[in-house]
Amino acid sequence: MMSSLLSPQILEEFSKEDSSEDTVASAVKVARNAYEHWKDVPITERSKLLRAIRSQLLRHMDEIVDIMIEETGKVVTEAVVSEAVVSCEVLSYYASNAASILKTRSVYPGLLINKRGYKRYEPLGVIGVISPWNYPLVLALGPVATALAAGNAVILKPSEYTPKTGMLIGSLIAKAGAPEGLVQVITGHGPTGEALVRSGVDKIAFTGSVRSGKAVMRAASDTLTPVVLELGGKDPFIVCRDANLDRAARAAVWGAFTNCGQTCMATERVYVVKEVYDVFVDKVISLAAKLHQGTAPSDDVGAVIHKGQLDIIDRHLADAVERGAKVVCGGEHVDVGGRPSMEPTVLLEVDHSMAVMREETFGPLLPIMKVEDEDEALRLANDSQYGLNASIFAKDRRVIDKLVAGLHSGNVCVNDVMISYGIPALPFGGIGDSGFGRSHGPEGLREMAHLKSVAEDRFGFSREPSWMPVPTWLAKAVKTGLDLLYRPGSDRQDSVDRNGTPIRMYINSKEVEVG
Repeated sequence: MMSSLLSPQILEEFSKEDSSEDTVASAVKVARNAYEHWKDVPITERSKLLRAIRSQLLRHMDEIVDIMIEETGKVVTEAVVSEAVVSCEVLSYYASNAASILKTRSVYPGLLINKRGYKRYEPLGVIGVISPWNYPLVLALGPVATALAAGNAVILKPSEYTPKTGMLIGSLIAKAGAPEGLVQVITGHGPTGEALVRSGVDKIAFTGSVRSGKAVMRAASDTLTPVVLELGGKDPFIVCRDANLDRAARAAVWGAFTNCGQTCMATERVYVVKEVYDVFVDKVISLAAKLHQGTAPSDDVGAVIHKGQLDIIDRHLADAVERGAKVVCGGEHVDVGGRPSMEPTVLLEVDHSMAVMREETFGPLLPIMKVEDEDEALRLANDSQYGLNASIFAKDRRVIDKLVAGLHSGNVCVNDVMISYGIPALPFGGIGDSGFGRSHGPEGLREMAHLKSVAEDRFGFSREPSWMPVPTWLAKAVKTGLDLLYRPGSDRQDSVDRNGTPIRMYINSKEVEVG
Protein backbone atom coordinates (compact mmCIF):
# COMPACT_ATOMS: atom_id res chain seq x y z
CA MET A 1 0.00 0.00 0.00
CA MET A 2 1.36 3.43 -0.94
CA SER A 3 2.27 5.58 2.05
CA SER A 4 0.65 8.97 2.48
CA LEU A 5 2.74 12.11 2.37
CA LEU A 6 1.18 13.40 5.58
CA SER A 7 -1.61 12.08 7.73
CA PRO A 8 -4.96 13.89 7.51
CA GLN A 9 -4.63 14.78 11.20
CA ILE A 10 -1.28 16.49 10.71
CA LEU A 11 -2.53 18.33 7.65
CA GLU A 12 -5.61 19.56 9.45
CA GLU A 13 -3.81 20.56 12.63
CA PHE A 14 -0.75 22.32 11.26
CA SER A 15 -2.33 23.93 8.21
CA LYS A 16 -4.35 26.17 10.52
CA GLU A 17 -1.33 27.51 12.38
CA ASP A 18 0.07 30.98 11.82
CA SER A 19 3.83 30.72 12.11
CA SER A 20 5.11 33.34 14.53
CA GLU A 21 8.05 35.65 13.95
CA ASP A 22 10.15 33.44 16.23
CA THR A 23 9.13 30.34 14.29
CA VAL A 24 10.12 32.00 11.04
CA ALA A 25 13.46 33.10 12.46
CA SER A 26 14.14 29.59 13.71
CA ALA A 27 13.29 28.12 10.29
CA VAL A 28 15.69 30.51 8.57
CA LYS A 29 18.45 29.56 11.02
CA VAL A 30 17.94 25.86 10.30
CA ALA A 31 17.87 26.56 6.56
CA ARG A 32 21.08 28.56 6.82
CA ASN A 33 22.83 25.56 8.40
CA ALA A 34 21.50 23.23 5.69
CA TYR A 35 22.63 25.66 3.01
CA GLU A 36 26.24 25.54 4.21
CA HIS A 37 26.37 21.92 3.09
CA TRP A 38 24.07 22.13 0.06
CA LYS A 39 25.93 25.00 -1.62
CA ASP A 40 28.97 22.75 -2.08
CA VAL A 41 27.00 19.81 -3.48
CA PRO A 42 27.81 19.37 -7.21
CA ILE A 43 25.08 20.44 -9.59
CA THR A 44 24.84 16.88 -10.88
CA GLU A 45 23.80 15.78 -7.39
CA ARG A 46 21.30 18.61 -7.07
CA SER A 47 19.82 17.47 -10.38
CA LYS A 48 19.35 13.99 -8.93
CA LEU A 49 17.25 15.53 -6.15
CA LEU A 50 15.04 17.30 -8.71
CA ARG A 51 14.44 14.02 -10.51
CA ALA A 52 13.66 12.32 -7.21
CA ILE A 53 11.14 15.07 -6.40
CA ARG A 54 9.53 14.46 -9.78
CA SER A 55 9.29 10.75 -9.00
CA GLN A 56 7.64 11.45 -5.66
CA LEU A 57 5.21 13.85 -7.31
CA LEU A 58 4.19 11.18 -9.80
CA ARG A 59 3.91 8.58 -7.05
CA HIS A 60 1.66 10.77 -4.89
CA MET A 61 -0.19 12.47 -7.72
CA ASP A 62 -3.69 11.46 -6.66
CA GLU A 63 -3.16 12.58 -3.08
CA ILE A 64 -1.86 16.00 -4.10
CA VAL A 65 -4.55 16.51 -6.73
CA ASP A 66 -7.29 15.66 -4.23
CA ILE A 67 -5.94 18.21 -1.74
CA MET A 68 -5.66 20.88 -4.44
CA ILE A 69 -9.27 20.32 -5.46
CA GLU A 70 -10.38 20.42 -1.83
CA GLU A 71 -8.60 23.72 -1.20
CA THR A 72 -9.30 25.55 -4.47
CA GLY A 73 -12.43 24.08 -6.02
CA LYS A 74 -10.71 23.57 -9.38
CA VAL A 75 -11.60 20.66 -11.64
CA VAL A 76 -9.38 17.61 -11.84
CA THR A 77 -8.22 18.27 -15.42
CA GLU A 78 -6.87 21.68 -14.42
CA ALA A 79 -5.09 20.21 -11.41
CA VAL A 80 -3.38 17.56 -13.53
CA VAL A 81 -2.71 19.39 -16.81
CA SER A 82 -1.95 22.93 -15.66
CA GLU A 83 -0.25 22.04 -12.38
CA ALA A 84 1.28 18.56 -12.38
CA VAL A 85 2.42 18.53 -16.01
CA VAL A 86 4.14 21.91 -15.82
CA SER A 87 5.70 21.03 -12.44
CA CYS A 88 7.23 17.88 -13.93
CA GLU A 89 8.45 19.85 -16.94
CA VAL A 90 10.16 22.48 -14.78
CA LEU A 91 11.83 19.81 -12.64
CA SER A 92 13.01 17.98 -15.76
CA TYR A 93 14.27 21.13 -17.48
CA TYR A 94 16.47 22.27 -14.60
CA ALA A 95 17.64 18.74 -13.81
CA SER A 96 18.92 18.51 -17.38
CA ASN A 97 20.14 22.07 -17.91
CA ALA A 98 21.23 23.57 -14.59
CA ALA A 99 24.87 22.59 -15.05
CA SER A 100 25.18 24.26 -18.44
CA ILE A 101 23.21 27.34 -17.38
CA LEU A 102 25.34 27.95 -14.27
CA LYS A 103 28.75 27.04 -15.65
CA THR A 104 31.58 29.56 -15.40
CA ARG A 105 31.88 31.62 -18.59
CA SER A 106 34.82 33.53 -20.03
CA VAL A 107 34.29 36.99 -21.50
CA TYR A 108 36.26 38.89 -24.12
CA PRO A 109 38.64 41.30 -22.32
CA GLY A 110 38.68 43.93 -25.08
CA LEU A 111 41.90 45.90 -25.19
CA LEU A 112 43.12 44.29 -21.98
CA ILE A 113 44.50 41.24 -23.74
CA ASN A 114 46.81 40.60 -20.79
CA LYS A 115 43.74 39.93 -18.63
CA ARG A 116 41.30 37.11 -18.32
CA GLY A 117 37.67 37.87 -17.51
CA TYR A 118 35.07 35.36 -16.43
CA LYS A 119 31.79 35.21 -14.56
CA ARG A 120 30.68 32.73 -11.96
CA TYR A 121 27.19 31.87 -10.75
CA GLU A 122 27.09 31.07 -7.03
CA PRO A 123 24.22 30.25 -4.64
CA LEU A 124 22.60 33.14 -2.82
CA GLY A 125 21.84 31.41 0.47
CA VAL A 126 18.27 31.08 1.78
CA ILE A 127 15.39 31.90 -0.58
CA GLY A 128 11.94 32.81 0.71
CA VAL A 129 9.15 31.66 -1.61
CA ILE A 130 5.70 33.15 -1.06
CA SER A 131 3.23 31.38 -3.34
CA PRO A 132 -0.43 32.06 -4.27
CA TRP A 133 -3.63 30.03 -4.02
CA ASN A 134 -4.71 29.88 -7.66
CA TYR A 135 -2.04 27.36 -8.74
CA PRO A 136 -0.80 26.11 -5.37
CA LEU A 137 1.40 23.30 -6.72
CA VAL A 138 3.25 24.68 -9.73
CA LEU A 139 3.64 28.26 -8.45
CA ALA A 140 5.20 26.93 -5.26
CA LEU A 141 7.15 23.90 -6.44
CA GLY A 142 8.53 25.74 -9.48
CA PRO A 143 10.48 28.44 -7.61
CA VAL A 144 11.43 25.99 -4.84
CA ALA A 145 12.96 23.60 -7.38
CA THR A 146 14.72 26.46 -9.16
CA ALA A 147 16.24 27.68 -5.90
CA LEU A 148 17.42 24.16 -5.02
CA ALA A 149 19.00 23.70 -8.46
CA ALA A 150 21.01 26.88 -7.90
CA GLY A 151 22.32 25.57 -4.57
CA ASN A 152 20.07 27.42 -2.12
CA ALA A 153 17.98 26.44 0.88
CA VAL A 154 14.29 27.41 0.83
CA ILE A 155 11.54 28.59 3.16
CA LEU A 156 8.12 28.17 1.51
CA LYS A 157 5.08 30.09 2.70
CA PRO A 158 2.02 28.94 0.75
CA SER A 159 -1.16 30.98 0.60
CA GLU A 160 -3.32 30.86 3.70
CA TYR A 161 -6.05 29.45 1.42
CA THR A 162 -3.93 26.49 0.27
CA PRO A 163 -1.65 25.55 3.20
CA LYS A 164 -2.18 21.81 2.84
CA THR A 165 -0.84 21.75 -0.70
CA GLY A 166 2.21 23.62 0.51
CA MET A 167 2.76 21.14 3.33
CA LEU A 168 2.49 18.23 0.89
CA ILE A 169 5.17 19.86 -1.28
CA GLY A 170 7.48 20.00 1.71
CA SER A 171 6.77 16.37 2.52
CA LEU A 172 7.37 15.05 -1.00
CA ILE A 173 10.70 16.95 -1.15
CA ALA A 174 11.72 15.35 2.14
CA LYS A 175 10.71 11.92 0.83
CA ALA A 176 12.83 12.60 -2.25
CA GLY A 177 15.89 12.68 -0.01
CA ALA A 178 16.48 16.39 0.55
CA PRO A 179 18.82 17.07 3.50
CA GLU A 180 17.04 17.91 6.73
CA GLY A 181 16.12 21.57 6.97
CA LEU A 182 16.92 22.35 3.33
CA VAL A 183 13.26 23.02 2.47
CA GLN A 184 10.84 24.08 5.20
CA VAL A 185 7.19 25.08 5.01
CA ILE A 186 5.70 27.77 7.22
CA THR A 187 1.98 28.54 7.16
CA GLY A 188 0.04 31.65 7.96
CA HIS A 189 -1.50 34.90 6.80
CA GLY A 190 0.06 38.24 5.88
CA PRO A 191 2.04 38.75 9.11
CA THR A 192 3.80 35.43 8.54
CA GLY A 193 4.76 36.50 5.04
CA GLU A 194 6.02 39.84 6.33
CA ALA A 195 8.08 38.07 8.98
CA LEU A 196 9.66 35.94 6.25
CA VAL A 197 10.48 39.00 4.13
CA ARG A 198 12.12 40.69 7.14
CA SER A 199 13.87 37.56 8.40
CA GLY A 200 17.20 38.08 6.67
CA VAL A 201 16.66 35.65 3.78
CA ASP A 202 18.82 36.35 0.75
CA LYS A 203 16.00 36.75 -1.76
CA ILE A 204 12.21 36.67 -1.92
CA ALA A 205 10.33 35.10 -4.83
CA PHE A 206 6.73 36.33 -4.58
CA THR A 207 3.73 35.51 -6.73
CA GLY A 208 0.47 37.28 -5.98
CA SER A 209 -1.50 40.50 -6.29
CA VAL A 210 -0.09 43.93 -7.05
CA ARG A 211 -1.14 45.22 -3.64
CA SER A 212 0.60 42.38 -1.81
CA GLY A 213 3.63 42.66 -4.09
CA LYS A 214 4.05 46.31 -3.17
CA ALA A 215 3.80 45.41 0.51
CA VAL A 216 6.51 42.77 0.03
CA MET A 217 8.72 45.29 -1.73
CA ARG A 218 8.27 47.88 1.03
CA ALA A 219 9.18 45.36 3.73
CA ALA A 220 12.13 44.07 1.72
CA SER A 221 13.49 47.59 1.26
CA ASP A 222 14.27 47.87 4.99
CA THR A 223 16.89 45.12 4.69
CA LEU A 224 17.64 45.62 0.96
CA THR A 225 16.47 42.07 0.33
CA PRO A 226 16.18 41.52 -3.44
CA VAL A 227 12.82 40.38 -4.76
CA VAL A 228 11.33 38.71 -7.81
CA LEU A 229 7.71 39.78 -8.25
CA GLU A 230 5.24 37.98 -10.49
CA LEU A 231 2.08 40.00 -9.99
CA GLY A 232 -1.27 40.43 -11.65
CA GLY A 233 -2.29 40.87 -15.24
CA LYS A 234 -5.03 42.27 -17.43
CA ASP A 235 -4.09 40.30 -20.48
CA PRO A 236 -5.29 41.50 -23.89
CA PHE A 237 -6.39 39.14 -26.65
CA ILE A 238 -6.35 40.54 -30.20
CA VAL A 239 -8.35 38.96 -33.03
CA CYS A 240 -7.26 40.22 -36.44
CA ARG A 241 -9.28 40.22 -39.64
CA ASP A 242 -7.52 37.13 -41.04
CA ALA A 243 -7.58 35.06 -37.83
CA ASN A 244 -8.66 31.43 -37.67
CA LEU A 245 -11.90 32.28 -35.87
CA ASP A 246 -12.69 28.76 -34.69
CA ARG A 247 -9.33 28.49 -32.98
CA ALA A 248 -9.47 32.05 -31.68
CA ALA A 249 -12.93 31.56 -30.16
CA ARG A 250 -11.96 28.32 -28.44
CA ALA A 251 -8.77 29.92 -27.15
CA ALA A 252 -10.65 32.93 -25.77
CA VAL A 253 -13.14 30.72 -23.94
CA TRP A 254 -10.44 28.51 -22.45
CA GLY A 255 -8.23 31.49 -21.61
CA ALA A 256 -11.05 33.27 -19.81
CA PHE A 257 -12.72 30.40 -17.98
CA THR A 258 -10.06 27.80 -17.14
CA ASN A 259 -9.47 27.74 -13.37
CA CYS A 260 -12.68 29.80 -13.23
CA GLY A 261 -10.73 32.76 -14.60
CA GLN A 262 -8.39 32.82 -11.61
CA THR A 263 -5.15 32.94 -13.58
CA CYS A 264 -2.68 35.81 -13.83
CA MET A 265 -2.46 35.12 -17.58
CA ALA A 266 -6.20 34.78 -18.09
CA THR A 267 -7.88 36.33 -21.13
CA GLU A 268 -9.35 39.40 -19.44
CA ARG A 269 -10.11 41.68 -22.40
CA VAL A 270 -10.67 40.81 -26.06
CA TYR A 271 -10.30 43.22 -28.99
CA VAL A 272 -11.82 42.04 -32.27
CA VAL A 273 -11.45 43.81 -35.62
CA LYS A 274 -14.90 44.85 -36.85
CA GLU A 275 -14.89 42.71 -40.01
CA VAL A 276 -14.91 39.48 -38.00
CA TYR A 277 -16.52 40.68 -34.78
CA ASP A 278 -20.02 39.24 -35.27
CA VAL A 279 -18.83 35.81 -36.38
CA PHE A 280 -16.30 35.63 -33.55
CA VAL A 281 -18.86 36.65 -30.93
CA ASP A 282 -21.38 34.06 -32.13
CA LYS A 283 -18.75 31.33 -31.87
CA VAL A 284 -17.73 32.41 -28.35
CA ILE A 285 -21.31 32.54 -27.07
CA SER A 286 -22.06 29.11 -28.52
CA LEU A 287 -19.00 27.60 -26.84
CA ALA A 288 -19.50 29.35 -23.50
CA ALA A 289 -23.14 28.30 -23.26
CA LYS A 290 -22.15 24.62 -23.46
CA LEU A 291 -19.65 24.67 -20.59
CA HIS A 292 -20.41 22.51 -17.56
CA GLN A 293 -19.56 23.96 -14.17
CA GLY A 294 -19.15 21.79 -11.10
CA THR A 295 -16.89 19.37 -9.26
CA ALA A 296 -17.27 16.23 -11.39
CA PRO A 297 -14.28 14.97 -13.42
CA SER A 298 -16.25 15.69 -16.59
CA ASP A 299 -16.92 19.33 -15.69
CA ASP A 300 -15.17 22.16 -17.55
CA VAL A 301 -15.19 24.98 -14.99
CA GLY A 302 -14.69 24.85 -11.26
CA ALA A 303 -15.32 27.33 -8.49
CA VAL A 304 -14.33 30.79 -7.33
CA ILE A 305 -12.08 30.07 -4.36
CA HIS A 306 -13.60 32.41 -1.75
CA LYS A 307 -16.20 35.12 -1.23
CA GLY A 308 -13.69 37.97 -1.28
CA GLN A 309 -12.78 37.09 -4.85
CA LEU A 310 -16.43 36.73 -5.81
CA ASP A 311 -17.07 40.23 -4.45
CA ILE A 312 -14.48 41.66 -6.88
CA ILE A 313 -16.10 39.78 -9.78
CA ASP A 314 -19.55 41.05 -8.78
CA ARG A 315 -18.28 44.62 -8.58
CA HIS A 316 -16.73 44.49 -12.04
CA LEU A 317 -19.86 42.94 -13.53
CA ALA A 318 -22.21 45.44 -11.91
CA ASP A 319 -20.04 48.39 -12.96
CA ALA A 320 -19.92 47.17 -16.56
CA VAL A 321 -23.70 46.68 -16.77
CA GLU A 322 -24.30 50.08 -15.21
CA ARG A 323 -22.07 51.68 -17.85
CA GLY A 324 -23.86 49.97 -20.74
CA ALA A 325 -22.32 46.54 -21.12
CA LYS A 326 -24.57 43.70 -22.25
CA VAL A 327 -24.47 40.26 -20.63
CA VAL A 328 -25.06 37.70 -23.40
CA CYS A 329 -24.12 34.54 -21.49
CA GLY A 330 -23.97 33.69 -17.79
CA GLY A 331 -23.90 36.47 -15.24
CA GLU A 332 -25.50 34.60 -12.33
CA HIS A 333 -24.17 33.11 -9.12
CA VAL A 334 -23.99 29.33 -8.89
CA ASP A 335 -23.07 26.94 -6.11
CA VAL A 336 -20.05 24.77 -6.96
CA GLY A 337 -19.30 22.17 -4.34
CA GLY A 338 -20.56 24.42 -1.57
CA ARG A 339 -18.68 27.48 -2.86
CA PRO A 340 -20.65 30.51 -4.09
CA SER A 341 -19.31 31.12 -7.59
CA MET A 342 -20.00 32.91 -10.86
CA GLU A 343 -21.11 31.36 -14.13
CA PRO A 344 -18.87 31.74 -17.19
CA THR A 345 -19.98 35.16 -18.38
CA VAL A 346 -19.60 36.91 -21.74
CA LEU A 347 -19.93 40.70 -21.96
CA LEU A 348 -20.39 42.83 -25.08
CA GLU A 349 -20.51 46.60 -25.70
CA VAL A 350 -17.69 47.21 -23.25
CA ASP A 351 -15.20 50.08 -23.21
CA HIS A 352 -12.27 51.35 -21.18
CA SER A 353 -14.43 53.39 -18.81
CA MET A 354 -15.36 50.08 -17.16
CA ALA A 355 -13.43 48.43 -14.35
CA VAL A 356 -13.73 45.09 -16.15
CA MET A 357 -11.45 46.47 -18.88
CA ARG A 358 -8.94 48.16 -16.58
CA GLU A 359 -8.66 46.27 -13.28
CA GLU A 360 -7.67 42.64 -12.82
CA THR A 361 -10.89 40.65 -12.37
CA PHE A 362 -9.47 37.20 -11.64
CA GLY A 363 -12.77 35.56 -12.38
CA PRO A 364 -14.89 34.08 -15.21
CA LEU A 365 -15.78 37.28 -17.06
CA LEU A 366 -15.00 37.58 -20.79
CA PRO A 367 -15.47 41.16 -22.09
CA ILE A 368 -15.29 41.53 -25.90
CA MET A 369 -14.78 44.91 -27.60
CA LYS A 370 -15.16 45.74 -31.31
CA VAL A 371 -12.28 47.79 -32.77
CA GLU A 372 -11.73 49.53 -36.09
CA ASP A 373 -8.47 47.80 -36.99
CA GLU A 374 -5.31 46.21 -35.60
CA ASP A 375 -3.79 49.61 -34.79
CA GLU A 376 -6.70 50.47 -32.49
CA ALA A 377 -6.47 47.02 -30.92
CA LEU A 378 -2.78 47.59 -30.17
CA ARG A 379 -3.43 51.03 -28.72
CA LEU A 380 -6.13 49.72 -26.42
CA ALA A 381 -4.12 46.64 -25.46
CA ASN A 382 -1.33 48.94 -24.28
CA ASP A 383 -3.75 51.20 -22.39
CA SER A 384 -3.04 49.43 -19.11
CA GLN A 385 -0.67 49.57 -16.16
CA TYR A 386 -0.23 45.80 -16.47
CA GLY A 387 2.08 43.95 -18.82
CA LEU A 388 2.18 40.24 -18.13
CA ASN A 389 0.92 38.37 -21.19
CA ALA A 390 -0.92 39.00 -24.45
CA SER A 391 -2.38 36.90 -27.25
CA ILE A 392 -2.54 37.59 -30.99
CA PHE A 393 -4.62 35.70 -33.52
CA ALA A 394 -3.64 36.42 -37.12
CA LYS A 395 -2.12 34.84 -40.23
CA ASP A 396 -0.29 37.77 -41.85
CA ARG A 397 3.33 37.57 -40.66
CA ARG A 398 3.83 41.31 -41.00
CA VAL A 399 0.82 42.01 -38.77
CA ILE A 400 1.98 39.43 -36.23
CA ASP A 401 5.49 40.85 -36.08
CA LYS A 402 4.18 44.40 -35.73
CA LEU A 403 1.89 43.46 -32.86
CA VAL A 404 4.51 41.33 -31.09
CA ALA A 405 6.97 44.23 -31.25
CA GLY A 406 4.39 46.82 -30.22
CA LEU A 407 2.76 45.11 -27.24
CA HIS A 408 3.89 46.29 -23.82
CA SER A 409 4.08 42.84 -22.31
CA GLY A 410 6.58 40.43 -20.85
CA ASN A 411 5.12 37.52 -22.81
CA VAL A 412 3.19 37.14 -26.05
CA CYS A 413 1.34 34.11 -27.40
CA VAL A 414 0.75 33.95 -31.17
CA ASN A 415 -2.31 31.99 -32.28
CA ASP A 416 -2.36 30.55 -28.79
CA VAL A 417 -3.21 31.57 -25.24
CA MET A 418 -1.57 31.24 -21.81
CA ILE A 419 0.90 28.68 -23.12
CA SER A 420 4.17 30.54 -22.54
CA TYR A 421 4.33 29.49 -18.88
CA GLY A 422 4.13 25.86 -19.97
CA ILE A 423 7.46 26.07 -21.83
CA PRO A 424 10.07 25.75 -19.05
CA ALA A 425 12.94 26.95 -21.25
CA LEU A 426 11.08 30.22 -21.95
CA PRO A 427 11.59 32.99 -19.37
CA PHE A 428 8.34 34.19 -17.83
CA GLY A 429 7.60 37.51 -16.14
CA GLY A 430 5.99 40.90 -16.56
CA ILE A 431 6.56 44.62 -16.84
CA GLY A 432 4.78 47.53 -15.21
CA ASP A 433 2.38 46.55 -12.44
CA SER A 434 2.83 42.92 -13.43
CA GLY A 435 6.18 42.88 -11.67
CA PHE A 436 9.79 42.23 -12.60
CA GLY A 437 12.31 39.44 -12.65
CA ARG A 438 11.85 36.15 -14.44
CA SER A 439 11.01 32.55 -13.67
CA HIS A 440 11.79 29.62 -15.97
CA GLY A 441 14.54 29.44 -18.56
CA PRO A 442 18.19 30.29 -17.94
CA GLU A 443 17.14 33.70 -16.63
CA GLY A 444 14.88 32.14 -14.00
CA LEU A 445 17.67 29.95 -12.65
CA ARG A 446 20.15 32.82 -12.62
CA GLU A 447 17.64 34.86 -10.58
CA MET A 448 18.45 32.38 -7.80
CA ALA A 449 22.21 32.85 -8.11
CA HIS A 450 24.80 35.49 -7.31
CA LEU A 451 26.69 36.67 -10.38
CA LYS A 452 30.35 37.17 -9.54
CA SER A 453 32.63 38.86 -12.08
CA VAL A 454 36.32 37.96 -11.95
CA ALA A 455 39.21 39.75 -13.66
CA GLU A 456 42.54 37.94 -13.52
CA ASP A 457 46.03 38.86 -14.71
CA ARG A 458 47.43 36.39 -17.22
CA PHE A 459 51.19 36.99 -17.24
CA GLY A 460 52.35 38.09 -13.77
CA PHE A 461 54.56 41.03 -14.77
CA SER A 462 55.93 43.09 -11.89
CA ARG A 463 53.81 46.13 -12.76
CA GLU A 464 51.20 47.57 -15.13
CA PRO A 465 52.01 50.55 -17.40
CA SER A 466 49.44 52.75 -15.65
CA TRP A 467 50.62 51.98 -12.12
CA MET A 468 52.47 54.72 -10.28
CA PRO A 469 54.92 56.18 -10.95
CA VAL A 470 53.21 56.76 -14.29
CA PRO A 471 55.54 57.03 -17.30
CA THR A 472 55.47 60.51 -18.90
CA TRP A 473 55.04 59.02 -22.36
CA LEU A 474 51.96 56.96 -21.51
CA ALA A 475 49.20 59.52 -22.16
CA LYS A 476 50.57 60.49 -25.58
CA ALA A 477 51.03 56.86 -26.55
CA VAL A 478 47.47 55.98 -25.56
CA LYS A 479 46.04 58.92 -27.52
CA THR A 480 47.95 57.85 -30.61
CA GLY A 481 46.80 54.28 -30.16
CA LEU A 482 43.16 55.27 -29.79
CA ASP A 483 43.34 57.37 -32.94
CA LEU A 484 44.76 54.45 -34.89
CA LEU A 485 42.32 51.98 -33.40
CA TYR A 486 39.09 53.89 -33.82
CA ARG A 487 39.70 56.05 -36.90
CA PRO A 488 37.26 55.61 -39.83
CA GLY A 489 38.06 52.43 -41.71
CA SER A 490 39.42 50.56 -38.71
CA ASP A 491 37.90 47.29 -37.52
CA ARG A 492 36.56 49.04 -34.38
CA GLN A 493 34.80 51.89 -36.20
CA ASP A 494 31.49 52.83 -34.59
CA SER A 495 28.35 52.19 -36.60
CA VAL A 496 27.02 55.76 -36.17
CA ASP A 497 28.61 59.18 -36.43
CA ARG A 498 28.60 61.87 -33.73
CA ASN A 499 25.08 62.89 -34.69
CA GLY A 500 23.79 59.32 -34.40
CA THR A 501 23.46 58.92 -38.17
CA PRO A 502 24.04 55.32 -39.38
CA ILE A 503 27.26 54.98 -41.37
CA ARG A 504 29.30 52.24 -42.96
CA MET A 505 31.61 50.18 -40.84
CA TYR A 506 34.52 47.91 -41.65
CA ILE A 507 34.87 44.33 -40.47
CA ASN A 508 38.13 42.65 -41.38
CA SER A 509 38.71 45.50 -43.87
CA LYS A 510 35.44 44.73 -45.69
CA GLU A 511 32.81 47.43 -45.91
CA VAL A 512 29.31 46.50 -44.71
CA GLU A 513 26.08 48.44 -44.37
CA VAL A 514 24.89 49.42 -40.92
CA GLY A 515 21.37 50.54 -40.05
